[in-house]
Amino acid sequence: MARTKKTTENYNLVIVESPAKAKTIEKFLGKGYKVAASNGHLIDLPKSKMGIDIEGNFEPQYIVIRGRTALLNDLKKQAKEANQVYLATDPDREGEAISWHIANVLPKEKQDIHRVEFNEITKKAVVNAIANPREIDVDRVNAQQARRVMDRLVGYKLSPLLWTKVRRGLSAGRVQSSTVKLIVDREREIRDFKPQEYWTISAILTDRNKKHAFEADFYGQNKKKLVPESEQEVQKILQTIDGKDFIITDVKKSMRQRKAYAPFTTSTLQQDAARKLGFTTKRTMMVAQGLYEGVKVTDTETVGLITYMRTDSTRISDEARDAAKTYILEKYGAEYYPGKPNVYAGRKNAQDAHEAIRPTYVQYTPDSIRDRLTPEQYRLYNLIYTRFIASQMTPAQYDTMSYELDAEGYTFRANFSKMKFPGYLAIYKEETPDNQELVNLSMPPMGEGDACIAKEINPKQNFTTPPPRFTEASLVRTLEELGIGRPSTYAPTISTILDRQYVKKDKRVILPTDLGEVVTELMEKSFPDIVDAEFTADMEEKLDTVESEGKDWKRMIEEFYGPFEEELKKAEKEVEQVKLPDRPAGITCELCGAEMVYKSGRFGEFIACPNYPTCKNTKAIKQKIATPCPKCGGEIVQKRSKKGNSFYGCGNYPECDFVSWDMPIEEKCPVCGSFMVLKRGRGKAVYKKCGNEQCTSNLKNKKEDPNA
Repeated sequence: MARTKKTTENYNLVIVESPAKAKTIEKFLGKGYKVAASNGHLIDLPKSKMGIDIEGNFEPQYIVIRGRTALLNDLKKQAKEANQVYLATDPDREGEAISWHIANVLPKEKQDIHRVEFNEITKKAVVNAIANPREIDVDRVNAQQARRVMDRLVGYKLSPLLWTKVRRGLSAGRVQSSTVKLIVDREREIRDFKPQEYWTISAILTDRNKKHAFEADFYGQNKKKLVPESEQEVQKILQTIDGKDFIITDVKKSMRQRKAYAPFTTSTLQQDAARKLGFTTKRTMMVAQGLYEGVKVTDTETVGLITYMRTDSTRISDEARDAAKTYILEKYGAEYYPGKPNVYAGRKNAQDAHEAIRPTYVQYTPDSIRDRLTPEQYRLYNLIYTRFIASQMTPAQYDTMSYELDAEGYTFRANFSKMKFPGYLAIYKEETPDNQELVNLSMPPMGEGDACIAKEINPKQNFTTPPPRFTEASLVRTLEELGIGRPSTYAPTISTILDRQYVKKDKRVILPTDLGEVVTELMEKSFPDIVDAEFTADMEEKLDTVESEGKDWKRMIEEFYGPFEEELKKAEKEVEQVKLPDRPAGITCELCGAEMVYKSGRFGEFIACPNYPTCKNTKAIKQKIATPCPKCGGEIVQKRSKKGNSFYGCGNYPECDFVSWDMPIEEKCPVCGSFMVLKRGRGKAVYKKCGNEQCTSNLKNKKEDPNA
């Protein structure tokens, strides 16, 4: 943050977390206000030691974070010169704790310190918050302290045990350990799964005049459900119904409604963004943060486009509901707006501290500001916007009809549906595997007692399948359903277990690594409570009561720590050294003849001789690039420097010394004919650039889609 110039003017100081947010808010408040940013936490537990006085009633020993002293001193100086100080950090427990820490270190003579909170960065919300300040919520601060202290105790006590028993550099955590166990348990289910055979039978039927054809599926016998489990059972059914009439015994007609989905919570946004946009949870939250903090929608106006993105509530304000109503009536018509506004029940144990995630201004439609957004921002904003508008619309309506048919005592069923009115589906398409769209099918004009004949009968052998592996979307949903963690923890938890190499991603699915399975097994034996989902969820609820009921957080920590310390002492004595299994690399060591194996290090996996330290031969895992070396035509491979940075070099090194920090592509520069590279710019944008630094090509500044 830039230092404020010395001035004698009177002003009020507003302290927020993000510099981007500071610029937006300063424009809203105008003259007489200065807005400064803390850049997140300034004061925290130390990194180099536990920082908790266990004997002193678990008192945290906070310090100024390294590198933040100058910024904190600058804020103190500005606060001293200000008339009043408004602490406007994020509207959650972390934000409350940041405000509390800052308030505690501001000049003691400064009495005019206020806490303000807003869930959207709009002029109305900000001005209203400044006009209605409050005191710092100590219960909310204590809830944050309780979680921070408990997680620090678990991490700092368990990690050294993992270092001595498994491998140095490992870490354990209250929420992350339970999450890894979910993934490991799912993999165990898949390994132990034994498929069961079953058969399905479908029949293509027509009326006697062969004017109307439709498909019916085998249901059972004498209207009772029956699933054939062998080919012999199927053959018996086929022989019985061969050449026989299928008599319609029952016809049911109805109208089915499909209601709109609630506006997004953090969890449902992460799930939908993963399914529909292919975003990781981390990417979703980063893009949402930018939309919340502010986007320049015109040359002079910066607006926070969405409400606060860490929430478990589906509630929306009356003002937002009215804005949606006006939009729906004007764009779609009265038939698309329900007689009574749609209200959605929250989940059990939801904190309901903030509104659902929604657009702050309905008039800023995604397409109207598309040129002001990055492609990722547009896609996520469009998802949030359409979900919100849809949540206030009428249900989709379908005419449905079903036939039940009898063929020599065997029951078949056919279902038909036709959309009568699109309702909310006019703006929002939901295509999740769990809730597929009803398919529009023609409804044959037949009635009870009519006879049909079979054109085709198709038996099919099937086998039951194991439960699917987790994706980020399904893992977030499971964490929420089980009560493990809270909205703000889903993304960092998944990032942590990936970074620690306890799990890995294969395309979209998440798999446990050998390391993850070994550590989970050790934790199950020695610390069953830490990895138990029910225990973790119960602890989350207890920690929530610190805020909701003002419970004594230190007593809660004490009750947890006593049994935990006993388990730790027992494990230190009883747990044996665990050796991770080596995965063969399929390469013979040229120095000693041993079969080389994969190892994990600080910068990821590499290949090493298993006879270390007798033989210290290692090899990098070379990731080949499709583009040939522009210098000799050999293979280009991705490598890592000693500092862990990726670069690209020729596989024929040292005979060929070609090297590039950016990935070469086959395309040639139209100006000088040299090779081109893909370069990453600001905001993760990727563009093509000439690999010849001396080239005057203007392509280096032209952002393009590398897949175009």
